[in-house]
Parts: sequence; C-alpha cells; structure tokens
Amino acid sequence: MSKWLLPIICICCVVAGCSKEVTGLAQYKKQAAIDDKIVSAYIAANGLSEVAKKVSDTCGVYYILLEPGQGNDLYTSSTYVTVGDTARVLGQTTPFYETDNFHPSYQLSQVILGWQLGIPKVHRGGLIRLLVPSRYAYGPYPQSDYKLSANAILDFNIRVYNITN
Repeated sequence: MSKWLLPIICICCVVAGCSKEVTGLAQYKKQAAIDDKIVSAYIAANGLSEVAKKVSDTCGVYYILLEPGQGNDLYTSSTYVTVGDTARVLGQTTPFYETDNFHPSYQLSQVILGWQLGIPKVHRGGLIRLLVPSRYAYGPYPQSDYKLSANAILDFNIRVYNITN
C-alpha cells in the first residue's frame, strides 16, 4: 500500500496545481465580464455612448477625448509623460487621488495598462477621460494607499502637459 501512496500524492498535487490555474483564468474572465457590463451600463446611463470609444476592439478600456491637444508626438514604452490627473472609482464623485498643481512625470511602461493604452490617444496639452476596467488597473489586488477595493473600476481625467522620448 505504501508503494502507491507516493504516486497518488504526486498525481493529486499535479491535478490540484492545474485546477488552480484554470480557476484563476476562469475568475479573470468572470471578473472581465462583470467589469465590461458595469462600464457599458455606466456609459449608457450617463449619455456617453456617442463620445466614449474603445481604445481597441479587443480592449475594455474606453476613452473620451475632451480636448485633443496639439502635435503629433510618438508614444513608446520608454516615453515619459508629465500629467495632471484626477482619479475616481467609476460612479463616485469624490476623487481618491488628485494631482492638483503638482504634475508628476511617469514612464509610460511603468503605469497601469489602462493608461498605457489610453494616454497615446491624446496629444500634448490635451485632456482625456479613461474608463478603466479592473483588469487594466490593479485587478484583484486592493490598493490600501488609495483605499481601493479589489477589482475597482477606475475613472480618470488626465491632462498631458509634456511628452518626452
């Protein structure tokens, strides 16, 4: 009996490891569907259907170009952007983060994926609003510094002050 115990334990560990990965992917897809419904409902309920555009056909990030800005700057992953932004949880009026008069610079590859996809839609001096599903923000990880819960859907207003390559 003991000669079968080790192979059975090994098989159970392999099967358990595989099922966790499938469960993680299934949970990701389930949350993506939830987020997409919430964002779509928000857009419809707030009369944004005509102005809110998806960043791409395969992406759940929406943008609203409030002011296009000037120029034809090229964005790459190493581009630095100097921005002013206000961040809210979708549907809430109180910001959880605001730059006010401070305009930080970020390397585009170092910010959340929603910003990486959305900011290149606006030029220097422009203002863009990004509606970012949780999978393009912080996902299932709460952000205690900002008092954000897991799977928070975010709403940003971002003014691009400078673009440096």
